Amino acid sequence: AKIVLLSTHRLLWRDQKNHECCICIPLSQIIFFEEQAAGIGKSAKIVIHLHPAPENKEPGPYQHSKYSYIELSFKEHGQIEFYRRLTEEMTQKRWENTPVSQPIPTGPKAGRTRAVGIVGIERKLEEKRKETDKNISEAFEDLSKLMEKAKEMVELSKSIANKIKDKQGDITEDETIRFKSYLLSMGIANPVTRETHGSGTQYHIQLAKQLGDMLQAPLEERGGMMALTEVYCLVNRARGMELLSPEDLVNACKMFESLKLPLRLRVFDSGVMVVQLQSHSEEEMIASALDNVSDKGSLTAEEFAKLLGLSVLLAKERLLLAEKMGHLCRDDSVEGLRFYPNLF
Repeated sequence: AKIVLLSTHRLLWRDQKNHECCICIPLSQIIFFEEQAAGIGKSAKIVIHLHPAPENKEPGPYQHSKYSYIELSFKEHGQIEFYRRLTEEMTQKRWENTPVSQPIPTGPKAGRTRAVGIVGIERKLEEKRKETDKNISEAFEDLSKLMEKAKEMVELSKSIANKIKDKQGDITEDETIRFKSYLLSMGIANPVTRETHGSGTQYHIQLAKQLGDMLQAPLEERGGMMALTEVYCLVNRARGMELLSPEDLVNACKMFESLKLPLRLRVFDSGVMVVQLQSHSEEEMIASALDNVSDKGSLTAEEFAKLLGLSVLLAKERLLLAEKMGHLCRDDSVEGLRFYPNLF
């Protein structure tokens, strides 16, 4: 493989394996140059037409040639960039204003000459790859530090929880509530795990009790009902490193009613599972759906979800429940499912 280099004064041709083998042509010798497009079995070329060789030219491979031009062949692209750079140099003619530089180096430092064409493109790609590798490495370092900090936060919350238990008499009830709110903002203070509570029923009972304490406030903020998938994300975000499996979450939620907790797991006819407050009134939910649909004339699940600030999934289930009780009717068309007040 051969390399073509371009400077402000010369066009250089060098053997990539043997840097001692180098030919140069002064840019002042170029009359004009043109592109030849690639074809079937042919690579793209740049044809450079030259003035006759001066009498005082330095010795080269040939003293005389019957051709007045040279062809540069680009087998792996790069000719567009090279043609642009050569056009710039020929237009500016910087060799007329600046002295000729020192003889062309042929040793290991020769690579410092500005490279264009295939070599220039390859060099840019290599620099970009190194920068990408560096960014990826820094990202993983940041992730590792974040994981370490998460463990420290969980350990800190456990420590505070233990201090509250040990010094129950020295801390007022208001201070205890404040401490626990801080713990919830950092995550679950002392998450129930199989390591601490074993496996099987006992584990699920303790987990259900912890979920009952944790989900009370979020459920009240969301109108008394949350989809099980939303509960899963909320719980695991709070547990930090001690992630909970979907199966364990379902089994724990099934025990809410038997443990007489203020929550219950509900499965709609469509199979959608939600966690809702025991105090959550189905009649109020149906009445809310009917009032909103009557006010607007008709609603889709998306529109109803936007009105109440619910997920589309839960909004649809509420509308379907109101339809099941005979308060709403539907229009299922190519535009989607739309609900209307049932006037029959």
